[in-house]
Amino acid sequence: QEFVTVLVRDPRIQKEDSWHSYIDYEIFIHTNSICFTRKTSCVRRRFREFVWLRQRLQSHAVLIQLPELPSKTPFFNMNNPHHVDHRRQGLQEFLEKILQDALLLSDSRLHLFLQTQLSLEDMEACVSGQTKYSVADAIHSFASLNRRFPIEDEERKKGKSEADSDSESSSSGLGPSDDSISCGCKTSPASEES
Repeated sequence: QEFVTVLVRDPRIQKEDSWHSYIDYEIFIHTNSICFTRKTSCVRRRFREFVWLRQRLQSHAVLIQLPELPSKTPFFNMNNPHHVDHRRQGLQEFLEKILQDALLLSDSRLHLFLQTQLSLEDMEACVSGQTKYSVADAIHSFASLNRRFPIEDEERKKGKSEADSDSESSSSGLGPSDDSISCGCKTSPASEES
């Protein structure tokens, strides 16, 4: 039987500049559905990207009443764990409901949103055929960049530090990650589909 597991987790504060910050969330997908190019994926998205996704899905599936996103409150405090977790739960419920609808699952924007780190502009360009790569190419390309999982990274670092004992890693794994490559998936390499 087909299944799609989606988890929205690991909220992180990211700095845009000295005055502006935002929170992004890790979206982890594990599925055996034939609708998905990759069976396991992990990306980071922020709230306004979810807003964009909902608007695009609604404009292309006008007869479907899409679930609501958690409300955008002016009193949202990114330093308040309750506010952040409430939004995270709402985003996860939104995706869980969307992923149950066969019509919505046929929208390429949804797959690019869930399985690549493309910007909103690049997703639109890809879907409208204005890029040299297809939707499947974009997903496969992101997967090949994002192939390393934490267990593999630790083994690679350990091997490197044994070979070159005077080099030191500057990454603690706790701060903001390189959004284009690493998002700290909490899964094992065995579950990675080639």
